[in-house]
Amino acid sequence: MKFNLICLWAALAFFSASASATEYIYRDLMANTLPSAACEAESDAIATASKPYNMTRYSKTFCQSQGYGWHVEKVKDGGKAACTPCTGASQGKSQCHLEDVVVTCKRIKPGSVGMLPGKG
Repeated sequence: MKFNLICLWAALAFFSASASATEYIYRDLMANTLPSAACEAESDAIATASKPYNMTRYSKTFCQSQGYGWHVEKVKDGGKAACTPCTGASQGKSQCHLEDVVVTCKRIKPGSVGMLPGKG
C-alpha cells in the first residue's frame, strides 16, 4: 500500500514539473468602427452598427492590426453610436458607426512555451 502511494506521488511530481503554463501579453485598444455602406433611418442605422456580427468582425480586425499572433481576449466596452446625416437624394437618413470601442487583445509571450531552442 505504501509502495503504491510512493509511486503515485513520484509520478505526480515528475509530470507536474514538466508542465509549464503559457504566459500572455495583454493590450487594450480603443478604436472606431466604419460606417455602414447604406443610408438608413437613424434607428435602423444604429441597430446595424451595433450588431454582434459587426462587433466580432471589427474587434478581430483591431487586434490583428497589432501584428502577427494577436487575438481578441474580450470586448470591454461596445462604444457609443455616432451618426452622420446623408446628403443628396437620401436626406433624412443617416450612416452610423461605433466610437470608442475598447478591446483587450492577447498574444503568447515569446519564449514562454519553448519557442526558443535550448531554453526552458
